[in-house]
Amino acid sequence: MPEQTQAPRLRLESAARLLILLAIGGMAGAAAFTHVHDLTVAHGQPHWIGWANAVAVELMTIYLGLEIRARRRAGRPVGFMAALLVAFALLSLAAQVAEAEASAWGWIVAAVPSLAFLALVKVVLSSASASPEPTAAEEDLAVSVEEPEREPVVFDPAPAERPAVPERPPLRTLQLARIDTGDRL
Repeated sequence: MPEQTQAPRLRLESAARLLILLAIGGMAGAAAFTHVHDLTVAHGQPHWIGWANAVAVELMTIYLGLEIRARRRAGRPVGFMAALLVAFALLSLAAQVAEAEASAWGWIVAAVPSLAFLALVKVVLSSASASPEPTAAEEDLAVSVEEPEREPVVFDPAPAERPAVPERPPLRTLQLARIDTGDRL
């Protein structure tokens, strides 16, 4: 298939994927936010704290996913971030299930928004490349740097004479005045 006819199809497919991603993410996120908010309010907190909890719980899962990805790219450990991600995901899932009808189907249906939201975050974070491939123009601009040869370092076991340490002036002491507070404490 020629590139000219394939490019519009790829753009159309990418646009469709983006719309589906936004629809699923928006609806699953709204349901998950609502469950966390409602659970918070049902347990005596004001509405604004309910929304604050919902934002904190749901957006932390996204942030932690991004943080894990950045740490992996940098070769840094991800264990603590992964544990936090699991904890916030379970917290979100618990809020979904707590708001559900007390039946197996009620719990399953209530868990769908949270699970869909987490699956969507996982798919998006795992499908995007962690580091973009350089273009041909960027490769042409790449500069190669040659390291100069270095002389080997030789260890001399003979102790070197220690440099003289300048003598320090004596430390001054600071005397604090004692304030009589009486029995007013």
